[in-house]
Amino acid sequence: MIQITLPDGSVKEFSKGTTPMEVAKSISEGLARNIISAAFNGTAVETTTELTTDGSLILYSWNDKEGKKAFWHSTSHVMAQVLEELWPGIKLTLGPAIDNGFYYDVDFGDQKITDADFKRVEDRVLEISRGKYEFSMRSVSKADALEIYKDNEYKTEMISNLEDGTITFCDHSDFYDLCRGGHIPNTGIIKAFKIMSVAGAYWRGDEKNKQLTRVYGISFPKQKELTEYLLLLEEAKRRDHRKLGKELELFAFSQRVGQGLPLWLPKGAALRERLEQFLKKAQKKAGYEQVATPHIGQKELYVTSGHYEKYGADSFQPITTPTDGEEFLLKPMNCPHHCEIYNVRPWSYKDLPKRYAEFGTVYRYEQSGELHGLTRVRGFTQDDAHIFCTPEQLDEEFKKVIDLVLYVFGSLGFENFTAQISLRDKENREKYIGSDENWEKAENAIINAAKDKNLSTVIEYGEAAFYGPKLDFMVKDALGRQWQLGTIQVDYNLPERFDLTYKGSDNELHRPVMIHRAPFGSMERFIAILIEHTAGNFPIWLMPEQAIILSLSEKYEKYAKKVLDVLENHEIRALIDNRNETIGRKIRDAETQKYPFMLIVGEEEEKNGTISVRKHGQEGKGNISVTIEEFAAMVNEEISKTLKTFNV
Repeated sequence: MIQITLPDGSVKEFSKGTTPMEVAKSISEGLARNIISAAFNGTAVETTTELTTDGSLILYSWNDKEGKKAFWHSTSHVMAQVLEELWPGIKLTLGPAIDNGFYYDVDFGDQKITDADFKRVEDRVLEISRGKYEFSMRSVSKADALEIYKDNEYKTEMISNLEDGTITFCDHSDFYDLCRGGHIPNTGIIKAFKIMSVAGAYWRGDEKNKQLTRVYGISFPKQKELTEYLLLLEEAKRRDHRKLGKELELFAFSQRVGQGLPLWLPKGAALRERLEQFLKKAQKKAGYEQVATPHIGQKELYVTSGHYEKYGADSFQPITTPTDGEEFLLKPMNCPHHCEIYNVRPWSYKDLPKRYAEFGTVYRYEQSGELHGLTRVRGFTQDDAHIFCTPEQLDEEFKKVIDLVLYVFGSLGFENFTAQISLRDKENREKYIGSDENWEKAENAIINAAKDKNLSTVIEYGEAAFYGPKLDFMVKDALGRQWQLGTIQVDYNLPERFDLTYKGSDNELHRPVMIHRAPFGSMERFIAILIEHTAGNFPIWLMPEQAIILSLSEKYEKYAKKVLDVLENHEIRALIDNRNETIGRKIRDAETQKYPFMLIVGEEEEKNGTISVRKHGQEGKGNISVTIEEFAAMVNEEISKTLKTFNV
């Protein structure tokens, strides 16, 4: 008999060789009907895998992230089968699940796949799926695996790095593939499938290797879900920050400047500045001090911090100077610089905490194929701050940062979020620095603070930074997509590496604890997500212009200027459209530019000292006639509804 521990902590006894599906049936037939994959002791297994030892079992349905992962990975096998069938002689490489669907990287040789081929691939995948072929795993010796794939250099490279006795194949129908496991019971569960796109991808992501064809796909257990997903994609295209950023004249890119290096246009720069001032005001209230650091630093700085060891090979290459052996790096992180600011003078426990804040621009090399608008760039500005405190102050300081993050989210309309506690990988500790003792203290501090703040949390192992665990805020946007926005990290390691100290009440030197925090994360990525979340209709307090004044003809331009002056006195941002265009054209253009309010002025308005107000997106609902002062009060009331008050 074996002891199986379930997610609720209960332990049940089963015969050796029992499968996850049999465990599900012992709980309820309804559960068993919905289970499509499982994990045993943290490893993905099939629902038919025989369990022979004591362990922890998690059962997954389509509604679970891991269930979707197994579903999509299984579909990638079926798609690979069809690609081999329709394009004989191709070489398959890897076909993993991703956040939305899956891909398979294929060497098509002299052949190619085009949009015109998608339909026949999709039809054949669904035809095979209806056969309800079971996915089954089998072990293969290294020698046999190498022989089977002797004509596929990609698979042989993967196999050569595996140990004999650890190599498995997955079979379904008459198709097999090198695979470590994690599949749905059979192909019949796949009811809807679509190829989303094809793109180029280098083998192993290395530009020095051959370029392969990456075929992206997605599948669902119901056709209705695919239809809904495609509609969501159309809405996502409409909200794409790259499209809206161009239409609203917020930012641009230039090949002459360089890939991944955004240029902020006047309206975009104004929006950035408003976000900065919004956070700076809250930070000042919370006791932060503003600092500024250079865009480069000596290589030794990042060797000391550990950043060079972890990221040096993937960063911009060192900058050399005429002095022999002197090397500088573009700044990849602000934290080493802030450690050196702390080290400028000695501190007492009475001086702590010290809270240093900086909107610091950092640089990280990303491959050109990985760049994506503002969400993946090579130069970006972090709303960075580092708090140096005593261990006794850690809990209170961490909770204060949580309050600040929640204030930011509340003022910008991000209401649906989960706090992810990102801890070390349970097995692989090589990618982290610092002692187990310090890691345990840091992890417990985050877990306890999140609990005390009653945050809805999930724990993810292996997602910590190399120097410490994190509390990452996972936000859902208006389309239900999840983004990581805002992070708080506890760090006992950098204070040791930089020999940071303070004199305690016992007159001895002690090591401070360091908190890293960035509510926005990066300005570029945050603004991209904000654009897509709001479809460019930002909270009115953030809009570059809150109103546009439209005169019916040039006869009323003098009155339009008077309206503008009064609004400016009320600190309302507005401008006049005095083009020689019809009022209908001016309204259409103002709608496209997403001005919150259109203020129409003509003979009647000038005579009565009023303005005719039309709100963005309310076509056909009619205008309202108000005085300029009444409109100013209306705008300020709307601002007060969205811009929260930050209490410390």
